[in-house]
Amino acid sequence: MYNIGIDLGGTNIKVGVVDEQYNIVGRSNVKTNLPRPAEAIVDSIVEAVNLACEDAKVSISDINSVGIGTPGAANRNSGVVLYSNNLGFKDTELGLMLKKKIGKEIFVENDANAAAYGEFLNGAGKGYQNVVVITLGTGVGGGIIIDGKIYTGFNFCGAEIGHSVIHYGGRQCSCGRKGCFEAYASATALIKATKEAMEKNKNSRMWAVVDNDINNVDGKTAFDGMRLEDETAIGVVNEYINYLGCGLVNVVNIFQPEVLLIGGGICKEGDNLTKPLEEIIARDSYCIDRNASTKLDIAKLGNDAGIIGAAYLFRLK
Repeated sequence: MYNIGIDLGGTNIKVGVVDEQYNIVGRSNVKTNLPRPAEAIVDSIVEAVNLACEDAKVSISDINSVGIGTPGAANRNSGVVLYSNNLGFKDTELGLMLKKKIGKEIFVENDANAAAYGEFLNGAGKGYQNVVVITLGTGVGGGIIIDGKIYTGFNFCGAEIGHSVIHYGGRQCSCGRKGCFEAYASATALIKATKEAMEKNKNSRMWAVVDNDINNVDGKTAFDGMRLEDETAIGVVNEYINYLGCGLVNVVNIFQPEVLLIGGGICKEGDNLTKPLEEIIARDSYCIDRNASTKLDIAKLGNDAGIIGAAYLFRLK
């Protein structure tokens, strides 16, 4: 028997048919084409489901359940998306709407939570019962697994780790607060800090890295400059890692997970990122027994995590 996992994003609807060993045996990718009504988005989801089944050479009768990871807050019990700014959803009965079209049981969850569950099932979190996953992208996403279950809070709005404050009155965050973890540790924040440092130092080797075009700056630029022993780049990287480490220590001190996973393109830096972070966590986290301390690792499933996690949401019922 197979299950279908859906990663519903603002740009793409990614669907995977997942077998019992967590292998994705069929895929599809359909444009979300926002803005448009929820009914039209559901029609595109159905289209993507059918295409994925065709790719896997299975029929809908071979499918046990369908799970969806969606941006925003979702009531897992009712299948209602309470609010999603990206999709324009508010109290949208996504689960019921899709069930009427497909005829299968539908499970709806926040996308970051679904991705964390995927890492827990068959990624870098496999074998642990208490896992926190933090994704460093446009923002800072979070997913929390406690005793093998997704933690959402009583109102399904939990795990917004990116909007905990690490610098009171600090940088403006998109959520309206100042000093949020996201404003310092996201890829967006790193890019902004890199550009500001380059503007202050026109002799920085980072200018050569981006062919003298500041629009070419990305999350890798400062690390590339660091490898060229550019002092400005080294300063940017060190500041970024210190802020990221501060936020990660807060997560460790609150949840004390067995493993803390970080994901996103920045994690391709490997030891250049993880080694200093491990030192910060070891130095600053509250831990009586160093033999029972949180392990830091890199998430390994990438974009597949959300599909695999969504496909197996039925296990949490």
